[in-house]
This record gives sequence, structure tokens and C-alpha cells, in this order.
Amino acid sequence: MLEKLIPIARAAGAAILEVYSTDFGVRTKSDASPVTEADERSEAIILERLAPLTPDIPIVSEEAASRGAIPATGRSFWLVDPLDGTKEFIGRNGEFTVNIALIDGGAPVLGVVLAPALDRLYAGAVGAGSFVEESGGRRDIACARAGKDGLVVVSSRSHGDAQALDRFLAGRKVTESVSVGSSLKFCLVAAGKADLYPRLGRTMEWDTAAGHAVLRAAGGRVTDLAGKDLLYGKPDFANPHFVASGEGA
Repeated sequence: MLEKLIPIARAAGAAILEVYSTDFGVRTKSDASPVTEADERSEAIILERLAPLTPDIPIVSEEAASRGAIPATGRSFWLVDPLDGTKEFIGRNGEFTVNIALIDGGAPVLGVVLAPALDRLYAGAVGAGSFVEESGGRRDIACARAGKDGLVVVSSRSHGDAQALDRFLAGRKVTESVSVGSSLKFCLVAAGKADLYPRLGRTMEWDTAAGHAVLRAAGGRVTDLAGKDLLYGKPDFANPHFVASGEGA
């Protein structure tokens, strides 16, 4: 199934890049978040191609959900963010992604995260590992064990709360702090390039599911601030504050 998701994500990414190369317009949704033609074109492609693969598994997708089109979900369902990091897209820094994840029993079990402007794709399935495709090749990735010298911490580029982050990290030794957009933050931890990603702000399940799946498959975890695993299928699809971590972080 993971291999079948990759061409779907890449087709959506190609549509996004077509819009990215134009003088596109930006609209505001009811929740005050931005949306563009790229979000909508990407979602249309994903929904059209994903539904026939698993006709019995419902799909929850961000833009459809914003219009009130949310199907009933059972044990298994798809979570899709057709363009994660719309602010990064608008700012043209390349740090936006296509996110597709499968949820089973409240947990993400496989996912694909594509950064089309960077030509970089991360994918993972729990029990089978994670990998990255870039520069025309594929290589396995895995979380690194946090070093004794301190932690590499990654945080949100566009949605950060510096004071809350400082309070959370108080007492921890941090050797490097990195700011990145979209679900790429999960992928940096999954690839062993960061140890910790605290998110002390609002996110929705479609924002996190694919990156969470890649991280789980690479040996990491995502928990709420009480240390409980982040779960999916909540009534409002809203996440609590959480921490994504590699080994020993």
C-alpha cells in the first residue's frame, strides 16, 4: 500500500508546483487560515486516486473537512493534508508538504510526506521501517539516539511560541535549535537529524498523522505532555500539545 501512495503524492505535488510557479491568489477560510488553488487541486487528485484503492476506508481531508464534509470514521481511515504549510507555500520557502496517512486503531500505521519543491519524499510503515527518496535514490532512515552532549531541537517556523518553548526546554541541554515548516519537522527527527520536536500550539490530526507515521516507523514516538501516545479519531480532530522524539530524547 505504501508503494501505491507514492505516485499519488507525487501527482499531487506536481499540481502544487504548477500553481507555485504562477502569481497565485490567497483566500481565507472560516477558521482564518489561508487557502490557495494549490490546496484544492492537490486534494482533488488525492481523493480521486486514493478512494479506489480502499473503497471501504473513509478519507478525512483538510479542505473537505473545512467545508463540513467529514465522513464517519471507524477503526481505519485515511487522514490527508493536501498542502501542509500553506504559509510556507505563500512565503515561497519550499518547506511545504503533501501528507497522506492511514490510521488504524487510533494510531498512524503508514504515511507519506512529500516536499515537492525540495524533491524530497519521506515514507514509512510501522513494522517495515522508513525511507527517504531524494536525488534520484532511496535510502533507509532511522531515529538517532540522543547524544550526551545535548539535544537538537526542531520547532515550527511559522507557528512558534518562543517563550513556551523556552519554558518546556528549561533544564535540558540543547546544542542546536532548528526552525522548519510543515510536517518536515517530524521527518528530521525520523531521519536522525533532530532529537526533539515539541509542539506547544494548535494542530489538527491531518497536520501530524503522516509525519507521525514516518517517525513511528523510524523508531520514534509522539506523546502528549503527560507522556501518553498521541491518538487519532478524536471528535473534533484537534490535537493537544505534543512532543515528537527520537530514541532517548
